[in-house]
Amino acid sequence: MKLRPAVFAGSWYPGGKEACRRQIEEFFRRAPAAAPGVKEAVGGIVPHAGWVYSGRIAGQVVALMRNAPPPDTVILFGGHLGRFSQHLIMAQGAWQTPLGPVEVDCEMASRLLGEFPFRQEEPSRAEPDNTRELQLPLIRYAFPAARVLPLATAPTTDGIRIGESCARMAKNLGRKVLVLGSTDLTHYGPGYGFTPKGIGPQAERWVKGTSDPRIIGRMEEMDAEGVLEEALENGNACCPGAIAAALACLRELGATRPQVVAYMTSLEVQPGDDFVGYVGIVYWS
Repeated sequence: MKLRPAVFAGSWYPGGKEACRRQIEEFFRRAPAAAPGVKEAVGGIVPHAGWVYSGRIAGQVVALMRNAPPPDTVILFGGHLGRFSQHLIMAQGAWQTPLGPVEVDCEMASRLLGEFPFRQEEPSRAEPDNTRELQLPLIRYAFPAARVLPLATAPTTDGIRIGESCARMAKNLGRKVLVLGSTDLTHYGPGYGFTPKGIGPQAERWVKGTSDPRIIGRMEEMDAEGVLEEALENGNACCPGAIAAALACLRELGATRPQVVAYMTSLEVQPGDDFVGYVGIVYWS
């Protein structure tokens, strides 16, 4: 089986099996309780910075998703793509993690290729992508028997249709699936070329009080179309195509109740003029 290497292991997250396992277990131990009255997790939104920054949030989301029966497949949406980018799909092989490989759901991938235009990622020649890779050790630990459908979706209405199609396909195939969408929020500071509120405490207050809450609100409303509009106009999510496709998939699978698990910025880890927002959300039936 062709393996896609774990290129961020050992830098953005632990590269050794035991160190990676211990870090994930620490993340999972810190997960909050599920919201009162929810039934079953359908999926979530997670950040994708190095684990020292946002791994705790991503880990807590995946930990709460274990309240559902183990999935056959995790549908993983990511990708730093623009409106004119091609959608990407890894349709064969497996993606390596320090905990072992995660196999691709080749049947679902093949069916998607028959419906939508994708550029196929070859495991041995794929470009590095932290948006999806950083979730894979969490998936491998929480759901060791699950396969993955790794997609990168552009911020277009076509990306939304891909999300909806994934849900319908899972139902038709009798697949038990969970859904993950990967994004970070506002990238603020001179290093990102984005300083509408200057530098200093007022900038942090604006990001935490205005910019990030606008896009988080759209996610809580499960408004896939609104996420695209908000992010493309205001630049407060780096992977709006992944969010929109994930929300469309979650809606089609019956998710109705969002739970914001955690929110923070990178300033809590590393003070400075440049910082990024992170949120974790679980969606329940």
